[in-house]
Amino acid sequence: MRYGKETTPYSHYTIIADGVAGELVDGFDCRPGNAVMSMKAWATDLDETLDMIKSIGDHVGFNVSGKVETYKTEPEQPPKENPYGYDLNFIAYDET
Repeated sequence: MRYGKETTPYSHYTIIADGVAGELVDGFDCRPGNAVMSMKAWATDLDETLDMIKSIGDHVGFNVSGKVETYKTEPEQPPKENPYGYDLNFIAYDET
């Protein structure tokens, strides 16, 4: 992509969402409670990134319930035929 040899209809984003971690599945680890979820994604637009982090979060046991921030970023994985998310991370925090 950097050298103009591959094109895609998608843009690359990093998404950070505040919410609540439950019992995470699929090998993800975070203590239950308040947490932040981050994810990288190939998506068509900002609206799709919001849908993606909510649906992927629901799938793995994370409820997006707060602020969501989305940034255009450089990819670490190439695009695919369809939009997708990768590199999910969770960080628990205590309310102060």
